[in-house]
Amino acid sequence: METFFVALVTVAAAEIGDRTQLLSLVLAAHYRKPWPMLVAILLATLANHLLAGLVGIWFGDRLRPALLDGVVGASMLGMALWTLVPDKLGDGVAISRRGVFMATLVAFFVAEIGDKTQIATMALAAGYASLGAVVAGTTAGMLLANAPVVFLGKAFADRLPMTAIHWAAAGLFAALGIFFLGRALMA
Repeated sequence: METFFVALVTVAAAEIGDRTQLLSLVLAAHYRKPWPMLVAILLATLANHLLAGLVGIWFGDRLRPALLDGVVGASMLGMALWTLVPDKLGDGVAISRRGVFMATLVAFFVAEIGDKTQIATMALAAGYASLGAVVAGTTAGMLLANAPVVFLGKAFADRLPMTAIHWAAAGLFAALGIFFLGRALMA
């Protein structure tokens, strides 16, 4: 259960202001159909994070425990720094003429490739033994952060203290990084 909650909180905090959350905002404003969007976000995130988790486990199986903890710790510290640089969508974001579900599914899956939350999922899967708990937690965290945007859109996003949220997420990543680095040094 601890793994699930660490994954949930980590990804939910990292997702605030992330490019996939901004994509959710753009898609919500364009389509105004939250339920198909939310289902597409769920499926895209499950697929993306399952693949990321499998990659994380693959690396985790090949590294000695102390080295693995060191790599996970260093990656979490890197994520802490990356979180302080807010994402932006590129100019001229293209909205597919396909249906809301397919447009959201494809756009969200692609936008998540190489994203903070995908890399965090890899690191968490490498550092924790339960792939199911990591993927369930990261997916729940993604939905927790994106559902309000999908349903409430820009009015909700404009009221969030983005700087404080980014610093809190960076602090969470840093704490996880220090935890894993401490485990590496103790081994």
